[in-house]
Amino acid sequence: MSERIGVTGANGFVGRAVSRLLLDAGKEPVGIVREGAAVEPGVTPVHIGSLDAITPVAFEDCASVIHLAARVHVMSDAATDPLAAFRAINVDGTLSVADAAHRAGARRFIFVSSIKALAELDDGRPLKETDTPHPPDPYGVSKLEAEIRLKEFGARTGLEIVIARPPLVYGPDVRANFLSLMGAIAKGMPLPIGAVEARRSLCYVMNLADALVTCATHPRAANQLFHVTDGEDPGVADLARRLGHHLHKPARLVSVPVGALKLAGRLTGKSPQIARLTGSLQIDSTHIRDVLGWRPPYKLDEGLAATADWYRAYRLRKT
Repeated sequence: MSERIGVTGANGFVGRAVSRLLLDAGKEPVGIVREGAAVEPGVTPVHIGSLDAITPVAFEDCASVIHLAARVHVMSDAATDPLAAFRAINVDGTLSVADAAHRAGARRFIFVSSIKALAELDDGRPLKETDTPHPPDPYGVSKLEAEIRLKEFGARTGLEIVIARPPLVYGPDVRANFLSLMGAIAKGMPLPIGAVEARRSLCYVMNLADALVTCATHPRAANQLFHVTDGEDPGVADLARRLGHHLHKPARLVSVPVGALKLAGRLTGKSPQIARLTGSLQIDSTHIRDVLGWRPPYKLDEGLAATADWYRAYRLRKT
């Protein structure tokens, strides 16, 4: 009988990629999703009302659980108390899932955190797992608190906890800022980022999925914290140029000095957004390579090409 692995949020952007890889590896993915949500063909669906109401039945015979379900980071949060809203799902909900998985007999729990649990920008060198966390916002705080609580839970119960921290994840079906950037490039809009050389670590969704499946099955992954990236850190302007190449639409970049961009941010009340655009976020992902022997199966340009191919088809469907 194939190994059963639970995947919460199996209907999502990363969850579908993880499900497909598990099926390809001969595993039996169990997709824990909300009522009415669809999963990949071949995935056993388990529908739940909410994370805090989950029971061990959802994880029956699962050797491990990959926990992707979360309240995700948004640029404009309408919640009256954003931190409380993030904590309810990302901390309390995560602990409910871990407890149900443990009571069902699962041996390992893989928590998909975020680099925002550590920081939003680097301090002049790639960020390591051993660096002191300084989460920049309620979302990052909730992810860090979940990491801490899970480690405590694992120490009490013996459940193996594995934590993965990706940076921005891109690929087919991507949304938010990355989709907006592709849209701007495809429409030929001038972008004032030609002088922005800050480097940013990224993670192609299939690379992240491969790392998570490895974390679920590799004996040496138990109780480890891993940063997961493509291993290539393009500059902001270079990323736009590469996307333009794969979109077959050269990016129209305007070289506005970074100082002018920061001034514009202060004048318009958008300093945080400009700081994220012009600041460096390089992440050291050598630990997962050293401990598990993991290597990203796809290079940056392969991931960008697949994303651009999807985007062209996506635009055709929208027209």
